[in-house]
Amino acid sequence: MSPEERAPNNTHVSEPAKDTHEAFAHSFDDAKNGVSPAPLNPAFELQLPRVSHTLSELAALLIDARALWDIRTFNCQTLPWEASFPALASFVLALEDEALEALDASQDKLYETLRPALETDLSQAGLSWNSALFSWKLTELKGIEQRSAALLPERQVSRFAAGIKGRKWEQISRFAAALSQSPTPYPVLEWCAGKGHLGRLIGAVSHKPVLSLEWQQQLCLDGEKEAQKRGVNQRFVCADAFSEEAELLQGEQHALALHACGELHLVLLRRAAAAKTRAISLSPCCYHLIQGEQYAGLSDSARATGLVLDKHGLQLPLNHSVVASAKENQDRLKEVQWRLGFDSLQRHLRRDDSYLPLPSVRQSLLSGSFDAFCRWACELKGLALPEDFCGNEWLAQGCQRQRLTRRLDLVAHLFRPVIEQYLLLDRAAFLLESGYRVSLSAFCPPGVTPRNALIDARRD
Repeated sequence: MSPEERAPNNTHVSEPAKDTHEAFAHSFDDAKNGVSPAPLNPAFELQLPRVSHTLSELAALLIDARALWDIRTFNCQTLPWEASFPALASFVLALEDEALEALDASQDKLYETLRPALETDLSQAGLSWNSALFSWKLTELKGIEQRSAALLPERQVSRFAAGIKGRKWEQISRFAAALSQSPTPYPVLEWCAGKGHLGRLIGAVSHKPVLSLEWQQQLCLDGEKEAQKRGVNQRFVCADAFSEEAELLQGEQHALALHACGELHLVLLRRAAAAKTRAISLSPCCYHLIQGEQYAGLSDSARATGLVLDKHGLQLPLNHSVVASAKENQDRLKEVQWRLGFDSLQRHLRRDDSYLPLPSVRQSLLSGSFDAFCRWACELKGLALPEDFCGNEWLAQGCQRQRLTRRLDLVAHLFRPVIEQYLLLDRAAFLLESGYRVSLSAFCPPGVTPRNALIDARRD
C-alpha cells in the first residue's frame, strides 16, 4: 500500500486545490441533479456552412496536390513529381541530411522552408494554394493544465494514477478536465475502455455511473477491481464494439472515447447519432484502421467533395514523431535503411523489380548485423542467399535510397495538417448534419499527444 493510501482522512490538502476540486464536483453535481448541461465553448463551436466550405477547399487542394503526397516511397527510384515541381525537387535534393529531422519535427518550420520553392513552381503553373491550410493547428482550451491538476484531492491523485504511464495519465486527466468545462447530467458510456482509466476518473469526479465497453475480458476484470478499490460506480461490458452486444448507446447518455482507432470511432459516431445520444466527446486516432480499403467520407459534406483516401493517405497525419526520443528516431532511420537495402537485394534475387513487404521487426534484430537481418528476411520470404553473402553493397544501396525516400516523405508531410483537418471536420460535419451542436479544440498540447483533438457534441 502506498503512503497516500495509508494517509488518514485529515491529510492536508492545500486550500486553493481543495476549493477548485470542490467547484468541479459541484459543477458535475449540478448537471447530475437536473441543471441544464453547460453550453459548449462558443469560441470553438462550429457551423455547418463554414465546415462544408472548408472541407471543399481542403479536398480541392488534396486532389490538386495528390502527386506530392500520395506516393509509395519504397517503390520510387527518383522524385516522381520532379518534372511538375522542378524548383521544389532541386531544393529538397540540396538539403543536408542532418537538417531533415529537425524540419520534419516542426510543421511550421517545414512549410516555411519549402514554401518559396513550392510557390515558384505553382506560379510557373499558374496555380495558387491557400497557405493557411498548411499551417492549420488546433487551438488548445485554456486552463486545462490547472484544471487537470485539481480534478481530485491531492491525496487521491497518486492512487488513481497508479499503474498508468505518466504521459497516458496526463492525456486522461486533461481530457477529463476538458469535459469538466461543459458538464452534462447524463450517465457515461466509455467506448473502447481498456481498463477504464478515463471512465473511472470521470466517475470519481462527476459521481455519475459509468458503463465501460471493452472486448478483452482480462482488461474488464482488472478495470472492475480498480473501480471497486476506488469506490467508483463503474460497470464493464465485455463485447466487441462491432457486435450487436455493443448496442449500448441510448439517448440520455454521454458517450466518451479517448483515442478510439479508425473504424471503432466511426461506429461510435454512427450509432450515437442513430440513438440520438445527447452528448458525445471524442478524440479520434489511427484514421487508417478502417474495414474497407478506401474512405470516401462519413459526412454528406465530405462525400460531396469527391475526395477518396486510401489507408496510406489516412495514415499520413500520424507520421509525425513529436514525442519520440532521439534513440527512437535513430532506430527508425536504421530500420528504414535496412529495409531498403533488403528491398534492393530481393529485387536482384527474384529478378523482379517490385516491392516485397516485410512484417514488423523485433528490436533485437536491429541490434545485430545487416547481414543477419537479410538472412532473416530471406528465410521469411523463401529466398536463397549464397553461403559467402556479404551485405555491404546492398546496405550502401539502402543508404542511398534512404536519402531519396526521406526527401519524398518530407514533401508529403507538408500535407499532414491538411489531411487531419479534413478528417476531423468530416466527423464534425457528420454530427452537425445529424442535429448536434459541435465544437472542435485541443485538450492538450501536441507534446503530450499529437492526437490531441477533442470533438465535443451536444444534442438539445
